[in-house]
Amino acid sequence: MVRRALEEAIHEALKAMGLDLRLKVAKAPKDKPGDYGVPLFALAKELKKPPQAIAQELRERLELPPFVEEAIPVGGYLNFRLKTEALLEEALREKKPFPKREGLVLIEHTSVNPNKELHVGHLRNIALGDSLARILAFAGREVLVLNYIDDTGRQAAETLFALRHYGLTWDGKEKYDHFAGRAYVRLHQDPEYEKLQPGIEAVLHALERGELREEVNRILLAQLATMRALNAHYDLLVWESDIVRAGLLGKALELLEQSPHVLRPREGKYAGALVMDASPFIPGLEDPYFVLVRSGGAATYYAKDIAFQFWKMGLLEGLRFKPYENPYYPGLRTSAPEGEPYTPKARETINVIDVRQSHPQALVRAALALVGRPDLAEGAFHLAYETVLLEGKQMSGRKGLAVSVDEVLEEAKRRALAVVAEKNPEHPDKEEAARMVALGAIRFAMVKTEPRKQIDFRYEEALSFEGDTGPYVQYAHARAHSILRKAGAWGSPDLSQATPYERALALALLDFEEAVLEAAEEKTPHVLAQYLLDLAAAWNAYYNAKEGSRPATPVLTAPPGLRELRLALVQSLQRTLKTGLSLLGIPAPEVM
Repeated sequence: MVRRALEEAIHEALKAMGLDLRLKVAKAPKDKPGDYGVPLFALAKELKKPPQAIAQELRERLELPPFVEEAIPVGGYLNFRLKTEALLEEALREKKPFPKREGLVLIEHTSVNPNKELHVGHLRNIALGDSLARILAFAGREVLVLNYIDDTGRQAAETLFALRHYGLTWDGKEKYDHFAGRAYVRLHQDPEYEKLQPGIEAVLHALERGELREEVNRILLAQLATMRALNAHYDLLVWESDIVRAGLLGKALELLEQSPHVLRPREGKYAGALVMDASPFIPGLEDPYFVLVRSGGAATYYAKDIAFQFWKMGLLEGLRFKPYENPYYPGLRTSAPEGEPYTPKARETINVIDVRQSHPQALVRAALALVGRPDLAEGAFHLAYETVLLEGKQMSGRKGLAVSVDEVLEEAKRRALAVVAEKNPEHPDKEEAARMVALGAIRFAMVKTEPRKQIDFRYEEALSFEGDTGPYVQYAHARAHSILRKAGAWGSPDLSQATPYERALALALLDFEEAVLEAAEEKTPHVLAQYLLDLAAAWNAYYNAKEGSRPATPVLTAPPGLRELRLALVQSLQRTLKTGLSLLGIPAPEVM
């Protein structure tokens, strides 16, 4: 990989200059000489020299990689021009998954309460988690994806109570999770809601005992249909009731109580409770104490989160798993008392939970450090994300103001069908193309933005074939595929015939692997999404290039040798776009 090879060469040269620093190499601006460059202004203070002088010295000390033609000092930058043939060879090289690395990464995402249909707020969680799992797997990591089923929570209890209380019978005309969700909303709008609490509590206790599982599973199966339609993948389902039965909470508390930072105060507001002093690990807290078990004996959700995290990272055992019967995910396994013992022993975990859960997630990391595993605390990552608006509106499931994912998918497909029919009336399968475009629009909109920024999903913008959208990238792929389909077979390319247009497209292709690795390291898919937008833009600029009024880059009618080079570049571009889209869970239509 070009950028990392340059960064390594610069690192070695800086060490010879007395600085053990790693600098980031980036694309050089179009109005400056060279293809890549590194800024040196930050070194001026350390080396007590002006950046221009540092650039000259660095060039003299640098052992250039064989693919670099020359290093060019430009003010406070050192730029690099690549050899054209080496650049083209690298651009045409097939991009395969990276070699496997040791150490399991466990990603928990989705984890929707099994009480109603998925709403638009869940879209971002699913798209982020699923895309990151795909990216990490391509980057060489062993990945396990977990979906947590809170079948002992109040939301599930309220839905099951409402279905019984109102005597509701499913007629099969709507998805079962929508049917159950309407009962949940009805309960919260019931003027007698407060008086119904004893009945809800009775259902809650039944769930805690592991009863009513089939009733919860009926809702879960309907939810899984939606997850499958979103092209999300899972390896494990873990049920809260199985965690309770396995006694993980008690085992976790035993471990924690061995720490001097976990105590039971005898007086004050925490008297009789089991509390954790997080001050050594979370500085600046006004009140450093967090309750794990209340004085009455009830565990807090902090304690439950910690126990589950301990199991994920191999500090606790006790859960068993068996194949999960369902029509959507053939290889899926579920926790079950009668299953086989399994503990993941993950080296790293990624919990995809919205930004409002940042504090509890910090406590989970603190707990790992408290039991003497700072290494595991370092490997516990919270992928925090901001909320999603739909056409500018905030969602609320309890008030019945949420829009379901099923509705969003259906509306996006309806609109995509109209766009496909308008652009390509002769399309051989408009329905399937519309499904792909709708999925691309929704998933890309959820991952193209840095996770900590709020998203306002708008159909018209997301489904546009222009701009920063999934369909824009899909359309670029389809256009490339069309050229290759017409070309048939071709021979060897003549790299010496490359023009500046081929060089520019090759440069754009060069950074795919860098984008994948950066997205994996930073644990955010938006890096790869932005790269795909840039690559699609470079392809469109190449495709539409003009010299005077004539096309500058005809592919099929180019002279021999150059025709083959252009076809090879188009093929590399088509494969790269397809692979990149697949890493975001997005299909790559061949015809649009």
